[in-house]
Amino acid sequence: MSDREFHCDTCEGVALFEAPPCVDGHGADCPELVCTGCGAALLIATFAFRAPRLEQRRRGTRPVHRRAA
Repeated sequence: MSDREFHCDTCEGVALFEAPPCVDGHGADCPELVCTGCGAALLIATFAFRAPRLEQRRRGTRPVHRRAA
């Protein structure tokens, strides 16, 4: 089990969180954590977003810019 300190809303302060045994096979990198003080659960989620402007540059297309008269 890995131990980390995070803010716990239930304990109203910084508390020690640990990763319980993970049935999904994440091991120590499991995104589910449990507060050792009160048992509140915490889920750490990561998201990957594509940058649409980078996709346009890769294709060689650029937006048309107009000049003011």
